[in-house]
Amino acid sequence: MVASQWSFKSAVELSAALAAKKVSAVELAQHTIDRIERHDGKINAVCVRDFDRGLEAARAADAALARGETRPLLGIPMTVKESYNVAGLPTTWGFTEQKDFVPPEDALAISRIKAAGAVLLGKTNVPVGLGDWQSYNDIYGITNNPYNLGRTPGGSSGGSSAALAAGYGALSLGSDLGGSLRVPAFHCGIYAHKPTFALVPSRGHLPPPFPPLPSDRDLAVIGPMARSAADLALLLDVIAGPDPLDSGTAYTLALPPPRHSALKNFRVLLIDSHPVMPTNAAVRAAIDTLAANLGKTGVKVQRESALLPDFTVTSRLYMRILLSLLASTFPPDILAGASADASQLSAEDMSLAAERLRGVVLSHRDWILADRGRAILKSQWRKLFGSFDAVICPVLPTPAYPHDHSPEQEARRIEIDGKDYAYPDQLAWPGIASLPGLPATAIPIGLSPDGLPIGVQIVGPMWEDRTPLKLAELIEREFGGFVPPPEFDD
Repeated sequence: MVASQWSFKSAVELSAALAAKKVSAVELAQHTIDRIERHDGKINAVCVRDFDRGLEAARAADAALARGETRPLLGIPMTVKESYNVAGLPTTWGFTEQKDFVPPEDALAISRIKAAGAVLLGKTNVPVGLGDWQSYNDIYGITNNPYNLGRTPGGSSGGSSAALAAGYGALSLGSDLGGSLRVPAFHCGIYAHKPTFALVPSRGHLPPPFPPLPSDRDLAVIGPMARSAADLALLLDVIAGPDPLDSGTAYTLALPPPRHSALKNFRVLLIDSHPVMPTNAAVRAAIDTLAANLGKTGVKVQRESALLPDFTVTSRLYMRILLSLLASTFPPDILAGASADASQLSAEDMSLAAERLRGVVLSHRDWILADRGRAILKSQWRKLFGSFDAVICPVLPTPAYPHDHSPEQEARRIEIDGKDYAYPDQLAWPGIASLPGLPATAIPIGLSPDGLPIGVQIVGPMWEDRTPLKLAELIEREFGGFVPPPEFDD
């Protein structure tokens, strides 16, 4: 087989090729395995390989295709983030003490992709506890960015983004709490979709050894990753819908259709600045180009609006609620130290670092008050989406940065146009969609002068996931999208 023939095809294209008998599922699986074995020594994206069972699933897919069966993912090779339970494979979340944990059953999302005919070939690398925008741990090592091996692929779904960029299958599954779908998509030039909160049930996506019970962990979602926007919608339709074990689930998969089917009908608010976390010149330039291109197609583009919620207020509130959630699993000594530090904070200290510290020791009463603030924020977004169909904004301030594995993230710095900023303050950008639970589709829009991917997130109205997904598809069709990394474009 010619490597480049199938390496970077979309799932939609592969499905058509399978149906037309231009290729078999076994050939696609073996081709993907060969790429992983040839290239992954440099990238280290696929940390758990499941090639034998993958080839078995591919043979079953070919038999089903021969019988005339049609299923959404039938015969499509893919990977999933290490944090998903897959029966018979380790699930560690990067915790060394859990390196031998093997779940007895699949996560619900895994069951659904298998039922849809997907050929699962392995699991992809993550940071410890899924708590970083870099993907490394003491069990599986460091994952590198295929566009520059000295830089991060993003996190915490960084193994999945690197795998997709390197041509290791057409699809992957990730998760997002602080940008963990959108950030790696941005850094590796691929597509990802953070669904509306609670649209996709996350049973079986919890750190080991917690039992796989139905739950909606505040802020957290699971979602699809791909090299094309249309593939995101394909995979989302497979994994979304109520958990049958959760009798209290009230919604169905009957999401409304996209607001428009043509670019010229969209009303877009395009933002490139944030009062507490600026973007660098390369990101701003790429957004300016996108704005100009959209305008030429007839899209109604505005660069500012009084309807936009206050990003400073959003960021401070998000830090408190996010850290309150994360601190629920902190050990007692860490909590005691944070409590002592928080007691020394000045009431006038409104920095995001101070808000994170306050969040660690947030009382239940104060959490309720914060949640009321979130309800106000949601109402502001609803009003905004009466005048706009989507908000397009950055995912993070800069393209992929060099690996930095210093243990204290609060001490790390990110350089933006010659000025240093606190590394965790980058949460301000993904928090725009995470805090109110809005859907957000990450798309690539170009490359920086030094060849690193640049992207944006398309934030849409709650429960209207198909609107940002459709806009992403139309932008890709009009202006292009994923560009293979030169070192692995074979």
